[in-house]
Amino acid sequence: MRRWLVGLLIVGVFGGLIAVAAIAALLGGVGSGDFVFGAPCGSVLAATDPREAPRVAVRVSDLDAEQRAVVEQIIAIGKQRRLPPRAWQVAIQAGMTESRLHNLHYGDRDSLGIFQMRPSQGWGTAAQVTDPGYEINKFYDVMLKVPGWQTQRPGDSAQDIERSAFPERYHQWEPLAVNVIGAVGGDVTEFTRVSCTAPLPPGEASEVAGRAMRFALGEVGKPYVWGATGPNAYDCSGLMLRAYQAAGVTLPRVAAQQYWAGTQLPVRQAQPGDLLFWGYNTSNPDSIHHVAMYLGNGRMVEAANQTVPLRQRAVSFDEYELMPLAVRPGVPVAKA
Repeated sequence: MRRWLVGLLIVGVFGGLIAVAAIAALLGGVGSGDFVFGAPCGSVLAATDPREAPRVAVRVSDLDAEQRAVVEQIIAIGKQRRLPPRAWQVAIQAGMTESRLHNLHYGDRDSLGIFQMRPSQGWGTAAQVTDPGYEINKFYDVMLKVPGWQTQRPGDSAQDIERSAFPERYHQWEPLAVNVIGAVGGDVTEFTRVSCTAPLPPGEASEVAGRAMRFALGEVGKPYVWGATGPNAYDCSGLMLRAYQAAGVTLPRVAAQQYWAGTQLPVRQAQPGDLLFWGYNTSNPDSIHHVAMYLGNGRMVEAANQTVPLRQRAVSFDEYELMPLAVRPGVPVAKA
């Protein structure tokens, strides 16, 4: 399918990927279907390469009424069909790339609708491919025939359906898609057949957290280099990224994004493997500048700064700039 290329808006900074704080309690870590240990948890496989940051910074609060209505219909039809959140995410990322989630009545050649389907290529009549119910169901029909759509990156599944000349463009909407699902998707528990990770028992680490901690502790002594993600040097979020990647959970690249990448809980309830965050303003997640991994018993592991190598150190929950919430990667958000 040839698709209509929507013109770029303003150039966004990488930090523009962070979701608005007003929906914080609902974001990140929404469960995927068919989870297999070793595959990333959650409905999003967040980008680990900062070069994939969208050229247009879009937040959930930036969506207009039509875009939000389209998202709500994508999710509603996905639920009706008993599809897991990963399927909704594939559709949202495809729609955002193809039409910015607008039901367009124009496009490249005869491309039309949310997904820029072409009647001449057998997607349906012009009336059908501009009918939201039809086009969303048609998109899901084709998606279900894509081998491995449940486990591969959502953007790769979108590309398998759309067959774009620019396949990497779908990946840039991963953070937005998962945050939209968190904001308007409601309870997803009944659409996730296997939960990713049970909550940690008090004072004990889950298998996933244990793997992440073992990786991080194994890197102690290596140098801090800003922007590094290993294997010879790390910055703070680069160490967390690789530690949880070794445990089968994919995190976003930077600390401020990692704050949304799992279940949030009061920092004083942090368990081994949970992530701790520091911000210049502890009431504003956008100000986060550092992340570390809690080890339990008042200890943590971190890549602190250029003056010291990666290290273990003591931590107090009363530390200056410590954010009030910790994050447990890979655990679905609890029902409100």
